[in-house]
Amino acid sequence: MFGSTTAFSGFSVDDIPAAKAFYADTLGLRVTEEHGMLTLHIDGGGDILVYPKENHTPATFTILNFPVDDIDKAVDGLAARGVSMTRYDGFPQDEKGISRGEGPLIAWFTDPAGNVLSVLQGS
Repeated sequence: MFGSTTAFSGFSVDDIPAAKAFYADTLGLRVTEEHGMLTLHIDGGGDILVYPKENHTPATFTILNFPVDDIDKAVDGLAARGVSMTRYDGFPQDEKGISRGEGPLIAWFTDPAGNVLSVLQGS
């Protein structure tokens, strides 16, 4: 039924100006705004709609994963921009907040609305 159509993802936030500043200025993504909503333009990944929701509840799962070549460099860069890594029980995370256990090297952080994002290093 939808095999030949395009699709896009979306998620809510509680403060569009704060989200725009975070995604554009802190993360360096290309962001456009129209009709009170944002579009994140991800190279090679398409567009993602960010919409306001008055009774927003942050996602409790990772909504965006950013693959990086060097996770230490990415985490250091985020920290320099004031972003703190999130720590989870049951994951062996180092002093930077990077999980170096099973699976890919990964570190989680949140946007201003509390949605969970990650940087992960591929093999």
